[in-house]
Amino acid sequence: MSNNSNLKIHLLMLMVAIIWGLSWAIGRILTLELPALSGAWLRYILTMIIFYLWFAAMAINGKKVRWLPDSKRTLKSLTIIGFTGVLCYQFFFMHGMYYTAAGDASLIITFNPIFTVILAAPLLGQPISRKMFLGLFCGFLGVGVVTGWSPNTQIEFEERIFGDILILLASLSWATTTNMTKRLMEGKDGENNYTSLEIVVWYSLIGTIMLTPFMLYETWNYGISYPSEEGWFAIIYLGGFSTVLAYYWFTIGIEKLGATSASSYIFLVPVFGILGGWWLLDERLGYTMIIGFFMILIGVKIVQLESERLRTS
Repeated sequence: MSNNSNLKIHLLMLMVAIIWGLSWAIGRILTLELPALSGAWLRYILTMIIFYLWFAAMAINGKKVRWLPDSKRTLKSLTIIGFTGVLCYQFFFMHGMYYTAAGDASLIITFNPIFTVILAAPLLGQPISRKMFLGLFCGFLGVGVVTGWSPNTQIEFEERIFGDILILLASLSWATTTNMTKRLMEGKDGENNYTSLEIVVWYSLIGTIMLTPFMLYETWNYGISYPSEEGWFAIIYLGGFSTVLAYYWFTIGIEKLGATSASSYIFLVPVFGILGGWWLLDERLGYTMIIGFFMILIGVKIVQLESERLRTS
C-alpha cells in the first residue's frame, strides 16, 4: 500500500473515532427526548433499511447475498448475539445515557476490552491468569474515579452512579457479543463461512424484532413518540452514521491496516466523547477524567498483553 493510500485509511479510522465519539452525546440527546427503547427501535429500523439496501446493491452487482441465515444452528447463535448485542446493549446504553453524562459514559465503555478477554475464557476456551484480574482491578479503579469524582456535578450524584453502572453493563453486553460473534466466525458453533457483514445484519434484524415489544409497551404507556428535528437527526446519525457507515469504514481499516492497528483508534473515542459532551451538552471537563481514563487504559493493556502471552506460550 502506498504512503498516500495508507494516510487515507488512517484518516478514515480517525473519522470512525470521531463519529463513535460524538454518538455518546447524540445518544443522550435522543434518550432525553424519546422513551429509551422507542428511540433505539427507530434507530435500528433505519439501520435495517440501510443494511438491506446495501445487500440489494450487492445483489444487483452480481455478488452473492444471503438475506437470512441458512441453518437452525446459526439462527440459534444469532438469536443469542441479537439478545446481547442489540436488546441488552441498547437497553443499558439508552437508559444509562438518560442518567449519566456523555463524557463519563464514553470513558467507562473503554472497559470493554477487559470484559472481552475475561469472557473469552468460558466462551472461547482461552486461558486466564491472575495478572488479568490485576488488570480488571485497575480498570475498575479507573471507573471508580470517573464515577465518583466526575466534574459533571450538574447531574445528581445518585443518578450519575446509576447511569454509569448501566453503561458498565452495556460494556459487558458488548463484550459478550464480541466473543459470540468471534465464536460463530471461527466455526465453534459448527459454521464458519459467514462474513462479518452478514452476521451483523442478521443479528441486528433479530435484535430489532426483540426491541419491538418493548417499543409497543412504551407506546402503550406514553403514547406515540413524535421526534423533533433534533430527535430525527439523532436517529439518522446513530442509525446511518454510527452503526452503518462507521462500521463499514472500520472493516476497511481492519482489512488494510490489520485488526490491531485499526482497533487502536478505538481509544480515541473517549476523547471525542468528552469533547462532544462539552460541545453539544455543555458538560464539564476535569482532570479526574484523565486520571480515570489512563487507569482504565493501564488495566486494558495489562489484560491484553497477558492474553497475548498466554496464547503464544
